[in-house]
Amino acid sequence: MSAAVAAALEPSGLVPRGWLKPAAGAAPMLASGKPATSICLIGHAGGGFWPVFDTWLQGHPGFADPLDTWSKTVVGPIAASCGGEAVFPSDRPWHPFQQWAMTAEGLKPSPLGLLIHPDYGLWHGYRGAILFDDVAFAGEGAAPDLAVETGMLHPCDTCTGKPCLSACPVEAFTPAGFAVSACRDYLKLDKGKQGCMKSGCLARDACPVGRNYRYGGEQIRFHMAAYS
Repeated sequence: MSAAVAAALEPSGLVPRGWLKPAAGAAPMLASGKPATSICLIGHAGGGFWPVFDTWLQGHPGFADPLDTWSKTVVGPIAASCGGEAVFPSDRPWHPFQQWAMTAEGLKPSPLGLLIHPDYGLWHGYRGAILFDDVAFAGEGAAPDLAVETGMLHPCDTCTGKPCLSACPVEAFTPAGFAVSACRDYLKLDKGKQGCMKSGCLARDACPVGRNYRYGGEQIRFHMAAYS
């Protein structure tokens, strides 16, 4: 099944990001009323999907949430063809995608709140998931061909300088949480427009992990415009 999902996703630039077995009593429900027995996360590492999405975007102007819409046009049919059901981070009922990712890939949040990957750094994301009720698991962990590595080294655990926390011009990242209003107010200023809005979040860009997966300028500006 992993190979089938990966092959179907390949033209889109998206990839399977990991499998997990939902905890007892916490499984999302399928349309049949049965709980899902396994979940395949779908997402990207770096900007591999961007050229495909950008081409689609040029032909589909006017959508309020174009990336969410495109993700559904890709993942929905693939889920159906593989005998599963698609769910998305943007849809209600909200599903715990961050918790799923932490379980499936063994990730942890960075000081910025974004999940950090030992290879991709902060330059990755999740666009959906496929729920199954008939994909068998071996033992307690993830599917055998996408098993989570145990003892994974989390980059932030050994990062002494934490440059991400000192790079934000308005110190929006604090122990109390993320100061959304301070960040957005800064982005409205000329220095914010010429800085973060143009080249991306300075705090995110300060992380030294996964530099080879950093998004291109056009993709960065798209995400910043969607956030602001």
